[in-house]
Amino acid sequence: MTAHAGNIPAEAAFRRARWPAERLFYTGFTLALITAVVLGFSRTFFLRHWYPDWARAHGPPETFFYIHGAIFTAWLLLLLAQTSLVATGRVHIHRRLGWLGATLAVAMVVAGVVASLMAARRPGGFINVPVPGLQFLTVPLSVIVLFALFVGLAIATRRRSQYHKRFMLLATLALAEAGIARWPFGFMHTPTPVPGISGIELCLDLFLVPLIIWDLTTRGRLHRVTLWGGLVILVSQPLRYLISGTGWWLAFAGWAVSLLPA
Repeated sequence: MTAHAGNIPAEAAFRRARWPAERLFYTGFTLALITAVVLGFSRTFFLRHWYPDWARAHGPPETFFYIHGAIFTAWLLLLLAQTSLVATGRVHIHRRLGWLGATLAVAMVVAGVVASLMAARRPGGFINVPVPGLQFLTVPLSVIVLFALFVGLAIATRRRSQYHKRFMLLATLALAEAGIARWPFGFMHTPTPVPGISGIELCLDLFLVPLIIWDLTTRGRLHRVTLWGGLVILVSQPLRYLISGTGWWLAFAGWAVSLLPA
C-alpha cells in the first residue's frame, strides 16, 4: 500500500508535465486536418473568387453544395475552437459548446447524404471521377457512416477525455478525405505500392502516423481508439470498392437516389 501510494504523486506529476505537449499535439493535428481540407477545396469553395474558371469547370453546379460547404466549414471551426478551449484550460466552455457540436454533426450527416445523392444522380456522376455515379456512391456514403460512428462514440465517451479526443480526430479525419482527394498534386493519382489503395487513401492513412507515434511515445502502446478506429478506416477503403459494383449495392444506390425530389 505504501509503495502504491508513493507512486500517485509521481504519476500525477507526469500527467501535469504531459499536458502542454498533449494540448500542442491535438491543436497541431486539428490544424493539419483543416489545412488539408482548405487546400483541397480552395479553388472550388474557399478561394473560388480567385479561381473563377477552375471553379466553373470543376466545382459543383448545384447551390446546395455551398450550404454543405458552409456546414463543413462550421464543423472545422468549431473543432478548432473546442481544441483551443481545452488547450487553454477553459474546459467548462468546451462542455457547454458540446450541444452545438452534436447539432452540427447531425447537420453534417444529413447534408452529406443529400449532397452525395445529388452528385450520383448527375448524368456525368461525380465531378472528375471516371466511375459511374451509383458505383462511386460507396465512397462518400462510407465516409459519412464513419463520421457518424466516430462522433457517436465521441459523445458516448465525452467523460473519458482520452477516448473522446481520439474519436473526434478520427471523425474529422474521415471527412478530410474529400479535401485530400482534391489536392492539386499529380502523385495523388499515381499507383501506390499498396494494392487496392489509391494515392488519395494513402495520403489520408498517413495522417494516422502522428497519432500512432503520439500513443507509442506517451503511453508505450496504442490506445484502443487509435488501434480499432484506425483499423476500421483502413479496412473500409478496399471494402467499399469490393461492394461498389455488386447488384445489391447498385439497386440500393438507385433506390436512394430516386428519393431525391425531381
